Amino acid sequence: MKRIYPLLLLSLLAACQSPTTLTSAAPTAQPVVLLGEVHDNALGHQQRYAWLKAKIKAGWRPAIAMEQFDVERQADIDQARAKRPKDVDFLIKKAGGARWDWPLYRPVIQLALQYDLPLLAANLSRQDAAALMKNPQASLASLAAMDLNADIAPAVLAGQRQAVQAGHCGQLPQAMEEPMARAQIARDRLMAQVMAPYLSQGVVLIAGNGHTRRDIGVGQWLPQAYSVGFVESEQENYFDEVHVIRPAQRSDPCATLQLKKS
Repeated sequence: MKRIYPLLLLSLLAACQSPTTLTSAAPTAQPVVLLGEVHDNALGHQQRYAWLKAKIKAGWRPAIAMEQFDVERQADIDQARAKRPKDVDFLIKKAGGARWDWPLYRPVIQLALQYDLPLLAANLSRQDAAALMKNPQASLASLAAMDLNADIAPAVLAGQRQAVQAGHCGQLPQAMEEPMARAQIARDRLMAQVMAPYLSQGVVLIAGNGHTRRDIGVGQWLPQAYSVGFVESEQENYFDEVHVIRPAQRSDPCATLQLKKS
C-alpha cells in the first residue's frame, strides 16, 4: 500500500527538528530499496539521509549504490577506501566529478565508510549515454553484459518518453524522445545490474526520482524493489512510499530553454 508523508510544519523544519521523526527506526523489511531525490533540494537530501541512517543504526547493513558515480569509477572508489578508509573527502576527490553538488551526498558516503558498507558506482556516463543515443547498437564497455535489444514493455518506453519530454519543458524534438528514453532505460538497467549481486545482503540505490519510480524506473529490472520518493508535489505519486518536501527555491528552468521542434 502506498504511503504518503506530508511535509511537517515549515516552522518546525526551520527550527531544524530532526527529520528522523518521519520514519520508524526499525530496519526495513525490504531488502532492495530505491531512494529518490530532487537533485537540488537540500531538505529532501536531509530527510532521505535521516531515513537511511535510522535503518542502518537499527541494524540494516545494505550495499549503497549511487547514481553520482559512473561505473568506470568503481576502481577509484575501492582504491580510495583502501588508502584512506574513513576519508570521505579523499574518496570524492578521487572518484567524483564536477557534475554533482557533493556536500549534499557527503553524509551518505560517510555512512558507507562509517559502517564499512559496499559503495557501488552505478551510473552510465554521459559520454556512453550520448554514444548510445547516436547508435543504439553501440558497443560500450559499461554495458558489455547487457542485451540492449531485449524487449522493453511498451508502457515503460512510453512512460520514459513522456518523462524525458517533461524534463525538457515539452520542447524536446519528437525525434529525440525515443533515443533519450532508451538511454534512460539503459541507465536504469545498468543500475539494476550493479545492484543485483547484493540482493541477499540488501542494497539501496541513491538516485533521482526518475530512476526510482515504481512504474518506469530501476524496479522494472530488479525484482521486489521498494521505491521511496522524496518529491515536491503530492501529484508525484509514482512510488511505494512518498515523502513530500518543501520545494527548493530556484529559477524557472523552462523560462530560457529553447529547443527547436522537429
